[in-house]
Amino acid sequence: MLTIPLEKVCFLVIKAREFDAKMDPEVSDPGDNPIDDEDREILFDYPDDPTVEEIRGFLESLNEDEAVDILALVWIGSGDYDAEDWEEAVAAARDAPEERRVDALLAIPLLGDYLECGLDELGFSCLDFEINRL
Repeated sequence: MLTIPLEKVCFLVIKAREFDAKMDPEVSDPGDNPIDDEDREILFDYPDDPTVEEIRGFLESLNEDEAVDILALVWIGSGDYDAEDWEEAVAAARDAPEERRVDALLAIPLLGDYLECGLDELGFSCLDFEINRL
């Protein structure tokens, strides 16, 4: 069914959720004194955010089959397709190279949630992966 390893999808779920949790910064330039920020700066979405770059690098490293699986999982997780329509979702994702572009995937709100819902619909879970990462 999936050509992409479950661990890769779960990594993307975790990183996408980290990114989704970000909010607009309180100040445009945080300064350089981490003692003053009380660790809040990690929640702010600055242009040079390393989380975005990590996700971008990860998505750029996917081969075509893996990128197709990611998009198909997003579509299943968002309700565009049902789990029974997996092959149809994969075929549609293969025919949608523009929607598989890194910028297009990064622009999907709730990317992590959609991926996890898609996995769940197909009978997979990231629970073991998340536990093993700790």
